[in-house]
Amino acid sequence: MDTGVHAAASESDFNLTLKRNCSISPSALLWLLGLVMLQSLGIGAGFAWIGAWMVLPFAGLEMLALAAAFYANGRHAADYERIILEGGRLVVEVRDADRLARHEFNPAWVRLDELRSGHEYRVTLRARGNELEIGRHLDAERRASLVLQLRRGLSNC
Repeated sequence: MDTGVHAAASESDFNLTLKRNCSISPSALLWLLGLVMLQSLGIGAGFAWIGAWMVLPFAGLEMLALAAAFYANGRHAADYERIILEGGRLVVEVRDADRLARHEFNPAWVRLDELRSGHEYRVTLRARGNELEIGRHLDAERRASLVLQLRRGLSNC
């Protein structure tokens, strides 16, 4: 999964937006789903026409499952994490499907932890009993870059 990292930083502010890279537009995705449904149900109708009528309900179930998978994927297409460091605050906005959570930290108390175990590489912000994993949409190389950028931003506070 490729992820876009958009950064804007100056001496006084730090702003990173981490999000998924969506390679297909919602309208193109609907067209693709419609074409696949038309083809599958057409084949099922052809088999039903020659007497194998049980193919049609299974084709319908298959298309229902495919539509559910497209819907679940589409709900998370706009997920992002926004990390903002300004005015003596570290703010992390996390959008996950329909939920938007906002976490605020005092940069002086924040500890940035890295956990490396096998292929897993996690980055966590910790402060005063609060813990938040960041960089969930990034690969390991980009998470390491995120840690460097965030440490640099935190050191300027």
